Amino acid sequence: MSGRARLMWDEAVTGYDFGAGHPMDPVRLALTMGLVRAFGLDGAVDVRSAKAAGDSTLRLVHREDYVEAVRAASVEPGAADQGYGLGTVDDPAFAGMHEASALISGLSVGAAEAVWRGESAHAVNFTGGLHHAMPGSASGFCVYNDPALAIARLLELGAERVAYVDVDVHHGDGVQSAFWDDPRVLTVSLHEHPRTLFPQTGWPEETGGAAGEGGAVNVALPAGTGDAGWLRAFHAVVPELLADFRPQVLVTQHGADTHFEDPLAHLAVSLDAQREIMTACHDLAHSCVQDGRWVALGGGGYAVVDVVPRSWTHLVGIAAHAPVDPEAVIPSSWRDEVYARTRQLGPWRMTDGRKPVWQPWEDGYDPADRLDQAVLATRRAVFPLRGLLT
Repeated sequence: MSGRARLMWDEAVTGYDFGAGHPMDPVRLALTMGLVRAFGLDGAVDVRSAKAAGDSTLRLVHREDYVEAVRAASVEPGAADQGYGLGTVDDPAFAGMHEASALISGLSVGAAEAVWRGESAHAVNFTGGLHHAMPGSASGFCVYNDPALAIARLLELGAERVAYVDVDVHHGDGVQSAFWDDPRVLTVSLHEHPRTLFPQTGWPEETGGAAGEGGAVNVALPAGTGDAGWLRAFHAVVPELLADFRPQVLVTQHGADTHFEDPLAHLAVSLDAQREIMTACHDLAHSCVQDGRWVALGGGGYAVVDVVPRSWTHLVGIAAHAPVDPEAVIPSSWRDEVYARTRQLGPWRMTDGRKPVWQPWEDGYDPADRLDQAVLATRRAVFPLRGLLT
């Protein structure tokens, strides 16, 4: 097993561009890679590109007619078929949409192949994590579902147990749907409650289909949940499930839109807590997963200057076993890049100045507390199905 983590990157991913004014601004990807380089992390990882996902790979998750609709919309964006979720407000069609989307998926598939084949223990594709796309439609800024494609490729290569942990503020609905009836895949999503946020799914009662009952796990967090509650919920659910499931590969999605500055959601999580969860996922990969195989993906995140680049640079550093000190001053060269690209002033340090503290679930819970009610709902819905105590 190689000691160097793999970082999947290709400048062409910035072609995944829904246009001016859309929240999914590709500058967030360019700025993240710029910050990775500014801290010298590109020297601590094996930076690779990969081939765009071809039709046979895309069909592991997506219907052939949908792939053809995406390809057609890429050539004539004005003629996009809204029946496939294309050409909508959330997912405007754009020239080259198929190529850019397939490239992002190819990078995630390449990351999965690298860890499965033992080329790297950890692999990161922060351009991926597009978890809303369905087999036959685009949804929620996502055209192809690269996390599901990466998992499907792992299964094709012979994996018998793959765990997917999604901490984006939005429910990982597309990945859950793809493996709803597959007992080989455990999907866990921590997200803002569906009453208050798209896609209005991810209730604790969603536990998997008849063939995969107990394979879907959803923690629906109350709007306003901050660091202490977010970390408490994660540690009350995820480690126990992973220790029981014993995955051969851990795939995680690290949408940065849980942050208190994110404009599209209502959690109140800091960069420092996001870093804590990344570290926890890394540690779980080493403690619960064969050979520490870990594929870490990006996801949402719409504070494209202040939050996303810092969050995912921490992710790269953690995967590389070269974590960035939260107190580190951000290099002025990167701040100059921020201003040149956006005419905004970038952040100064790699921290929000928080030191997250949370109370372990084992110390007891309060049945009148909204956060604890959310955790209890999940544990009561799923844990008995997996033979675990609630």
